[in-house]
Amino acid sequence: MLHEILLSLSGHPSPLLRAAGTPAAHDNDHDHAFLASRVISPPERALLASLAHLSDLHVKLISSAAQIAATHPSVICRAVAAAIDSIHLAAFQRKVLAVEDSILRKDAGLVGAYNIVPLTAVVSEFDGWTRRMEWLWELVQFMLRVERSKTEKKTEPCTAARVMDWLRSELQTGYMDVEQAATSLVRVAEVAWLKQVSAWILYGKLPSFGADDFFVQEDENGAEQQEFVLVKSLLPSFVTPSTAASMLFIGRSLHQIRAKSVADASLRGTDHLSTQLTQLSKLRHPLDAATFSRTVTEIRNYLSRTTLQRLLPLSRVLETLQLLRDFFLLRRGEFAMALTQQADEKIRSRWRRAENLAYEKRDGGLGTVVVKEGEIAAVLVRTWAAIGSMQGEHADEDEGMELARDLLRLMPIKSRSSAPPAAEGGALTSIASTPFRNLLFSVPVILTLQIPSPVDLFLSPSDLQTYVAINSYLLSLRRAHLRLTDLWKITPLRRHHPSPPSPPYGSTPVGRETVHLLRQRYSSRSKMLRNAWATASAAIFFLGELEGYLQMEVVAGLSDGFQRWLANAPINEPDEDEDEDIWLSPATNQPAKTTTTTTTAPRDPQTLATAHRLYLRTLTRRLLLTHQSFTDPLYDLLVHIDHLVALVHRLHGVWTSADLEADAGVVDAFVDLAREERDVQSEIRGVEGRVKRGVEGLVVGGVDRLLMKLDFGSWFGAEQGAEEEEEEEEEL
Repeated sequence: MLHEILLSLSGHPSPLLRAAGTPAAHDNDHDHAFLASRVISPPERALLASLAHLSDLHVKLISSAAQIAATHPSVICRAVAAAIDSIHLAAFQRKVLAVEDSILRKDAGLVGAYNIVPLTAVVSEFDGWTRRMEWLWELVQFMLRVERSKTEKKTEPCTAARVMDWLRSELQTGYMDVEQAATSLVRVAEVAWLKQVSAWILYGKLPSFGADDFFVQEDENGAEQQEFVLVKSLLPSFVTPSTAASMLFIGRSLHQIRAKSVADASLRGTDHLSTQLTQLSKLRHPLDAATFSRTVTEIRNYLSRTTLQRLLPLSRVLETLQLLRDFFLLRRGEFAMALTQQADEKIRSRWRRAENLAYEKRDGGLGTVVVKEGEIAAVLVRTWAAIGSMQGEHADEDEGMELARDLLRLMPIKSRSSAPPAAEGGALTSIASTPFRNLLFSVPVILTLQIPSPVDLFLSPSDLQTYVAINSYLLSLRRAHLRLTDLWKITPLRRHHPSPPSPPYGSTPVGRETVHLLRQRYSSRSKMLRNAWATASAAIFFLGELEGYLQMEVVAGLSDGFQRWLANAPINEPDEDEDEDIWLSPATNQPAKTTTTTTTAPRDPQTLATAHRLYLRTLTRRLLLTHQSFTDPLYDLLVHIDHLVALVHRLHGVWTSADLEADAGVVDAFVDLAREERDVQSEIRGVEGRVKRGVEGLVVGGVDRLLMKLDFGSWFGAEQGAEEEEEEEEEL
């Protein structure tokens, strides 16, 4: 019987213990169980039940641990399962052998008089193992558990992060044996995980096996160059976000250095940090978050001192920031003006082509005018040519323009899949979804940048998408302003053109009648457009002050401050707790407190990237781009301004055709000019009211600094009186 018990505890199923603990599975087992029930007394059966439970746990742990160690996709789970088998189950088997050896040696601790071995003594030898084996079985079940993904409709196996977090939580138990077992397995899991981490932060390589379980993944959306992203769900809880970002930065930098060293022999031998392996080997288990973060920071600083300062000098960073400031934040006004003019010219040419086609087909409709991708790219090419003609002989000396010509791209957004990815702590997720990119062409179009290497060490794709959103916003304001001011360039609408007949023909009765007719025509048209000119002037005033505030007080102020920070000059920096908008009224926000600090810390690329993201978050917030309640009415106002400008141009065309018909006899039989003139005038009056209400709705917001400049007098209250005056004129 003792032999049967020890064999069963060693992992061999026994009908004897199964009769005492679990039901039999085969007929032979039933027979053995029947015989055992005749031989074993009820008290002995109760004692054997605990051993049967222990034997059953041992058998299941052996098979389950072997399954995990052989087939589990996570290397960490495999290591833990192998440690369970090689450490804890092996210790249990040694305990069984020790008990057997004591019995064979007739140890007085187990063998009594007449060589009798009490069953209670055998059971007591394994009392401390039941709790430990139950805990190990719970751990094995946790690693075998399959959970459903929150983002995708599929199941996911246990990950390294989950099993490490579970083991670390079990260190807080009140049982010494369970705590010791958890400590040993935590060490095994963390050592295996650190081997994967060391391959990444010392050599820039993803794990050759189990890469799907590593917190750094290769970005499948990166088409042109290999990109890596951070998967937060695969990070253990003791890794802080800043530490994870540092590890991502280190590995990505080493990977890029290794790729560049193929062509640049001077970089060979600098694509690894094997000398820093001792830093990781000094870590004690279980890992402490502060100690691990400090170690990663030391490795990052070593990389910055030895390699990255040569690979990405500060001058290259300043050059890129200058490019973004000039063309995305529109410090170079000639670029915005040329781009707007070329885009409008392309739209007008497409409309003229559609009109000619509709005239030839006599179908009475223009259909849909869509600008193609190639035409959009050609607009940017003509924009560079226009700017070059403005600069004249100095165009070749503009290095910033040459760099922008090589890197900037104007392209349509083809589908929703091209939407910008969410960034870790970036500004993009908080930017309002107002579609300012729809205003430049008849399709959504963005100005983007090809991020060159190694600039992508501090400028991420999500940062670029934030610049794209800001550029669409600022460019739409500049475009509306330019289109309104261009109305004053239409000379026939501003003054009598052509002039009345000169003497002696003007002194004849026919001449005087012609002069009277022309003056009457121009006077009536001037009265007709009086409110339109007033509305356009007010809109220009509003857009000019808004652009001045955004460009001078927000963009220029923040950009200059960031530039001074890069140059280690003393600047006024907001408090860390400050997360408010300085433009809001005192009723909703108090002015931000600033402290003068002198920054002398080294500017490694990750520090630059972190500071740059903070700069972008502050910039988008102070540009009012994070407030949908402001951007949506502003977008509606810009649409109405486009409509007003288009109607004025259309009315000018109608009047030109009417003058040709009245003065030169040129008649278009397919157009009713009088009816079209009435329709356009009616639409202009409606758009005037919408523009006025749009400006009024935006002014009554909480922009205190801007309100001090926006004084429209009685223009808002004069809307009703103007409408009554127009009705009287129509009756006359």
